[in-house]
Amino acid sequence: MSAAGAAGTVLVVNAGSSSLKYQLRSATAGAGADGAGEVLAKGTVEELGGAGGGHDQALSRVLDEIGAARPGALEGLVAVGHRVVHGGTRFTGPTLVDDAAERGIEELAALAPLHNPPQLAAIRALRARLPAVPQVAVFDTAFHATIPEVAATYALPADLAQRYGVRRYGFHGTSHRYVTRRAAELLGTPLDRVRLVTCHVGNGVSVTAVQDGRSVDTSMGLTPLEGAVMGTRSGDLDPAVVFYLGRRAGLDLDALDDLLNQRSGLRGLTGESDLRAVHALAEGDDERAAAAARLGLAVYAYRLRKYVAAYLGVVPGVQAVVFTGGVGEKDPEVREAVTAPLAHLGVGTSVRVMVVPTDEEAEIAGQALEVAGAR
Repeated sequence: MSAAGAAGTVLVVNAGSSSLKYQLRSATAGAGADGAGEVLAKGTVEELGGAGGGHDQALSRVLDEIGAARPGALEGLVAVGHRVVHGGTRFTGPTLVDDAAERGIEELAALAPLHNPPQLAAIRALRARLPAVPQVAVFDTAFHATIPEVAATYALPADLAQRYGVRRYGFHGTSHRYVTRRAAELLGTPLDRVRLVTCHVGNGVSVTAVQDGRSVDTSMGLTPLEGAVMGTRSGDLDPAVVFYLGRRAGLDLDALDDLLNQRSGLRGLTGESDLRAVHALAEGDDERAAAAARLGLAVYAYRLRKYVAAYLGVVPGVQAVVFTGGVGEKDPEVREAVTAPLAHLGVGTSVRVMVVPTDEEAEIAGQALEVAGAR
């Protein structure tokens, strides 16, 4: 670690269209594999674009808050790590942001129109405010850049898919990378030999097949809509459902997009997107709501179980099924519903079931420090 990194700090920024989350962490010797130590300050700025102003104003407030809470901390800032959702095939690892990288992130906005633009706005604001501090983009898609062509390719006309970048990219990669490394440590297995099925289960849900420490398949695809049932996203369905509802229900493309991303999943099945609320409905006195909630929970676990079982078949010699994310870490009923029926595949015996709390901010901080040469 450099002298700067030994006494420095690293800022992690996760910008959304209407809110911005941040953490200031120490970058100290002995901080562990992720290179990021103690959380010194953290917070969320809400209502961006309204009374709260834009990303420039929000980040000015963040820096002012950090300066007031931790005098001198910003003078020791050695890197800023930005979460960026989509890196396409261009950005396959953490990237030091320069003008060319900014243009690349902007060009990829078509693949992540709700995410890349606000994240780019935060990058630009901090590059202007802190021109001497390295800004590093850490991409959700990067961990999945190792997925082989056979798993990444959709059965579409090749020229069309290539022209428009239609392929499997995968998401939640920062979380999957972090828990892969932590699981390897807990199993006492070298990272380049660990074989896992990792399940990031929260409002969004993704499952990844990890072979020798590398992602070889993952449930999310071109966008985060594909895969298991989620809080508000439908996950996998027959593509003809889109055409059918467009014709029969008179839904245009924007309405269909909203339906599948915001009004489906558990919300569509039960009226609630939060698992805690769904569990409460299932145990409540309203029998109709309870029946819908029980079905919703069963569909949710069943679809997740199908992915876990599929990836046990993809990766030979899986050592563990790993759960992380808010639901994955805190909901034993869901974990049991997913894993117990897979006992015939060795889950629970030869294949361990593990809970590994994720820390995406630590992962982003560590990658930012690595790229900035601060550790």
